[in-house]
Amino acid sequence: MDLNYLKPYIANKVNELGYELVSISSRNEKGDLILSIVVDRVNPIDMNAIVEVTNALNEVIDEVDKSETAYFLDVSSLGAEKPLKVENLKDYEGRYVHVHLVNPINGENIYEGELSKVNKDNFDLTYRIKTRVKTINILFNNIYKIRLAIKF
Repeated sequence: MDLNYLKPYIANKVNELGYELVSISSRNEKGDLILSIVVDRVNPIDMNAIVEVTNALNEVIDEVDKSETAYFLDVSSLGAEKPLKVENLKDYEGRYVHVHLVNPINGENIYEGELSKVNKDNFDLTYRIKTRVKTINILFNNIYKIRLAIKF
């Protein structure tokens, strides 16, 4: 199975379905070939979406892969707490995020809250301290890491 040959076909199908191809790799596990594909999109990805992508990719791979190599297809997403890219934050306005800062604001360098307003080089984060709601402004260049977070 030639991943370099398959990758454009897989990427086209993934894009056609409204996803982005994050990675494609293969590995041998207990004598079985595992073809792993990771996809992403702005909207959350549930099991039904993974099944849809898996079925579509199985058809494409079976059609274009002439090697007759048996494989297991493992399609996954980046997860519910996926890392975000600063340049894509506008797409995640209104979502709950975890932010780790380079330089602390108000003595804290980790915040969780709603990405309430994204501007050109900064964003507002609305968070709670007990029963009080507060908003801080964070510059993009002060972000060490940012990811989606699950709100409890």
